[in-house]
Amino acid sequence: MSGPEVVDPEATVAVADFPGEVVLINLWGQWCAPCRTETDDLQRLQDKYQARGFTNLGVNLRDPNRQKPVDFIKDNGVTYPSIWDPSQAAVAALHGFPTSVVPATLILDKQHRVAAVYLAEVTDTQLEPVIERLLAEPAESDAA
Repeated sequence: MSGPEVVDPEATVAVADFPGEVVLINLWGQWCAPCRTETDDLQRLQDKYQARGFTNLGVNLRDPNRQKPVDFIKDNGVTYPSIWDPSQAAVAALHGFPTSVVPATLILDKQHRVAAVYLAEVTDTQLEPVIERLLAEPAESDAA
């Protein structure tokens, strides 16, 4: 999965940019009240776990006016990247994942395999046990 970064239209961001890391993919829209609510929780996870090999990767859906999600990211101090995907071209890489459900969250293990799926608003305390478990697992290269 890859696409143009929301804040920097010249940049592209992809799951592959985070090799060997646990990646949380969050489908969101600035127009979505539950998405707005979970932003602080997702930022806390980013702050707490980034140094241990974890990142959030947002995917902004159905926001045809790029400035609205840009303003939301800046106003809320979001430091993790988001793909701007108004046409849902990037989420097509999820092959059948129900993109009509927003917010939705997938957590990928260090090999970027789906380890958990949430089709509702999430909290940091809800996600921490899964992230802790995945971070504790050896990387594929360590296991060989």
